[in-house]
Formats: sequence, C-alpha cells, structure tokens
Amino acid sequence: MKRWALIIDVASCTNCQNCVLATQDEHIGNEHPGYTAPMPPDGAPWISVERHVRGNDAMVDVSYVPKTCHQCENAPCVRAAGDGAIYQRPDGIVVIDPIKARDRRDLVDSCPYGAIVWNEVERLPQKWIFDAHLLDAGWTKPRCVQACPTGALQSVCVEDAEFAALKARLQLEPLAPELDTGPRVLYRNLRRATARFLGGTATRCTDTGVIENVPDAQVELLIDSAPAARGVTDAFGDFKLDDLPGGALSWTLRIAHSEFGVASAQGVLTESRYLGPLLLS
Repeated sequence: MKRWALIIDVASCTNCQNCVLATQDEHIGNEHPGYTAPMPPDGAPWISVERHVRGNDAMVDVSYVPKTCHQCENAPCVRAAGDGAIYQRPDGIVVIDPIKARDRRDLVDSCPYGAIVWNEVERLPQKWIFDAHLLDAGWTKPRCVQACPTGALQSVCVEDAEFAALKARLQLEPLAPELDTGPRVLYRNLRRATARFLGGTATRCTDTGVIENVPDAQVELLIDSAPAARGVTDAFGDFKLDDLPGGALSWTLRIAHSEFGVASAQGVLTESRYLGPLLLS
C-alpha cells in the first residue's frame, strides 16, 4: 500500500511563506465536506515557519523550519480521540472528522507537536490534512508543495520499503525523535537549525604592526579532550566547524600555520559561537 509523506529541506527554505498562504487560500472560507470545515481568517495557521538564528557578530546564519501536522503512524491524537473523531486513512493521512470532533477542544492538547489548533467559530479542532480532498480529486501534490518555489517541500506517495530507502539515502530526520510517533513528515538538513558551530578568524601581526588574516591555517577542535572536528581557514582567514553536539561541553581549539605560528582558545560549548580574531604567534 502506498502512503503519503512530506519531505522538508531546511537548507532550501527561504521563509517566503508561500506554503502558509497557499494553505490559507485553499481553506479559509472553504468547506470541504468529509474532510474539514472552513479555516477561520483570523485563526492560527495550519502550516507555520519557525526561524532559527545561530552565531554572533560577523558569523551568523539563519534557517527556517516549516512545521505542520506530522501525519504520525503512531498518532497520539488518534488515540486520544478514541471514537473515530480523528483517524488515519490507509494512505497515511490523518484526518479530523469535522462532525465527530465538534466541541472536542481537549484534542488540541493531544498533539505533542502543537499542530492542532482550535477553531472557535466552528467549535472544532483543526490541522493541515495534506490537502486530502485535492489528492482524492486527482491532484499529484498538496497546494503547499505546488506553491513552494525552491523545492523545499516535496510530497511522495510510496510503499513503505521505498520510504525507508528514501530516509536512508536522503538522511531524513524527524523533528523530535524522542516523541516516537512515527511521523511521515521528515526533514533534510535539520542540523542547520539544531546543530552548533564554532567559528573564528586566524590573524597575524606583520613586522610593520599590521594585522592580517591568515588563509590555509589548520584548525583542530577537541571536545571533552577527544578529537571532534578539523578544518582549514579560507581565503579570508575564517573557519567554521559545524555539526557539533549539543550540551555544555568543554572544548579546546588549536590553530596552526607553518609560517606564522599557533593560536589556541578554550571554553564551554553552550551555543553556536564566533570567537572573533585569533592571533597566531
């Protein structure tokens, strides 16, 4: 049996909000009987984009993480509903029944991802339904995927074996693996928002007292006394060691150049950080 899934590439999302707007355009004021009641114009969005900022000073990057219903295989909301008010279709899409779920405000809190919102006008819990009404009518993708200009959103309808192969090949990750809900919304390059980096600039002082940046210096990072990352400064003397683990970890950094000497620094890694200029001597 083929089932739907959504792949989100964090590295490709530019926060254009097209996915948010396309979903609102499809559902605000539009009833889709058997699928969902109209989305209120002033209600919480069914798809949102979360902004993540890493670093400081001269080395800062920003990434965006679209968030929505994860169409979980082991959905807490389905268990909480108990009477079919929320159910999962054979094709993997989770649907909130617009009749059975009326007045079930308790179901809003059943989603650990916060993807279910309350519609006060319709007295209904609601969420993104993967545009199941369009797929059942012959569409090949939901509107949010159709509207994404960068390809950050990709929908697939595949057998479980192919989905497992996709997860391995593309290194797909769930948003919160500790929840163990079996989400069918998975992420590429999620590290852009979750991992930490340590960066800096290698410099030297010339005989005339001028401070210059140093390219091609070797950078080595130890975390808790164990080798963790290596790098080489670029043409501007900058380095950025990424994909570092979380937690308050002790680190030691050493920069070396065969002509200009060495520099070192140490500290505790609690967040992504730019160390600034590091003078070789």
